[in-house]
Amino acid sequence: MTDSDATGFLYPFIESEETDAASLLTDLAASARGKAAESSRLQRESLEEYGASLTVAGTQMAERFHRGGRLYTFGNGGSSTDAATLASLFSRPARGRPIAAWSLAADNAVVTALGNDVGFELIFKRQIIAHARDRDVAIALSTSGNSDDLMTAITEARERGLLTIGFSGHDGGRMAAADDLDFCFTVRSQCIHRIQESHAMLGYRLWSVVQVHMQSLRRTITARALDGAHAI
Repeated sequence: MTDSDATGFLYPFIESEETDAASLLTDLAASARGKAAESSRLQRESLEEYGASLTVAGTQMAERFHRGGRLYTFGNGGSSTDAATLASLFSRPARGRPIAAWSLAADNAVVTALGNDVGFELIFKRQIIAHARDRDVAIALSTSGNSDDLMTAITEARERGLLTIGFSGHDGGRMAAADDLDFCFTVRSQCIHRIQESHAMLGYRLWSVVQVHMQSLRRTITARALDGAHAI
């Protein structure tokens, strides 16, 4: 396979030996607009499909966090960076309450040690075994929904009583059929880039629901405390 064969599907007009600069810029702009429109459409449709489930999942997450639960996110390749971004959104938000959250792919020493010593398919499961409690939440991200290391970690998390959530793409893969996931949000696209963009949006919606519900829980506790003080 030549370099052109490998990248031609991204910008076919570049590989066609375009020599007119103005025409090339026009094609580039049209390509960017088309991708932005497709991304917007996919995000809108994903929200329409999963809006109610995101609210339920976010509410359950908030209740666990209110009891001291923690969030663990994990994924491979590009999805590992998405997992890190999601964990950072929860642990270091621009506003709202920080939540204890970790990306299980972030520590290179741990990941490479586990991969070398016990096998790559166990790099996330072993960390769940070491750290997770039954009040915690596990979120796995995969554009295919078929990664062995994610599925073994999800099964382990479910057995330990964690709330388990999956973000997948295409037809959902093994994630969509897994009994070990409490929620699975499948972005119905064949394009990895568009899937990951929608995963980011769905993650942000989850975070927003969590923040709103945790604020509601704090208000309820404060009101009860005041009522108790007045009764005394």
